[in-house]
Amino acid sequence: MNVTKSMKTAGLVVLVLALVAGGAVRARAQASGSSDAQIQADVAKALDNKKFANVKAAVQNGVVTLTGTVDIYADKEDADNRAHHRKNVKGVQNLIEVAGPTVDDVTLRDKLAEKLIYDRVGYGGTIAFNSFTIGVLNGVVTLGGTAYGPPDKDSAVSLVSHYPGVKDVVDNIEVAPVSPMDDRIRLAEARAIYGAPQLNKYAIDPAKPIRITVVNGNVTLTGVVDSQADKDVANIKANGVSGVFKVVNNLQVAGESKEK
Repeated sequence: MNVTKSMKTAGLVVLVLALVAGGAVRARAQASGSSDAQIQADVAKALDNKKFANVKAAVQNGVVTLTGTVDIYADKEDADNRAHHRKNVKGVQNLIEVAGPTVDDVTLRDKLAEKLIYDRVGYGGTIAFNSFTIGVLNGVVTLGGTAYGPPDKDSAVSLVSHYPGVKDVVDNIEVAPVSPMDDRIRLAEARAIYGAPQLNKYAIDPAKPIRITVVNGNVTLTGVVDSQADKDVANIKANGVSGVFKVVNNLQVAGESKEK
């Protein structure tokens, strides 16, 4: 009889535990559902802007999935950033597509190159110390090269992100490390190169300088010059600066192919 009572008691305990566990699961599910609903409402509020009129947000277990279309790539990034900063968001899956105009790759590359040439003109004279590369494939723009500082890099990426026809941006730009020695070399290189009578003309148009990048004492010259003689003079002046470890002269002569 005691055995029977014990078995009944054990059965009741198991049943109670099962009910409690089931209740906990339901409670968690309800809490999760409630949390997801709140997150979705918060994200919808954050995206309450006409540029996101065609964007939808769905939430499951704290992960936000964005779908729809925007006109420019910068808006896709903005939507992602706004969603990420909502309370309790665990992650964002950004499936938004960039609609807008379709521009052929060569035209898009040339237009962006032209825009970047004039970017940061007048901002403390750092433009000559930036050297960027641009690649475009099916509207996806890959940026490379070296920026003097974070503001220069951010400005270049922002300019490209806001340009119509850009579908995505791959940012491979490196920022030159902070170095008093490199700063001294940059200024010395600029004085030596632009101080040469033959090369002073490249300082007249602030958007078309001889680009001087310096990383750990290594100097790289990029840009386009009028003649081989100008390229050679720039090379001599660059190598004449004290403290320079190496000079890589990648200047192109106008009218000559890059392979040459």
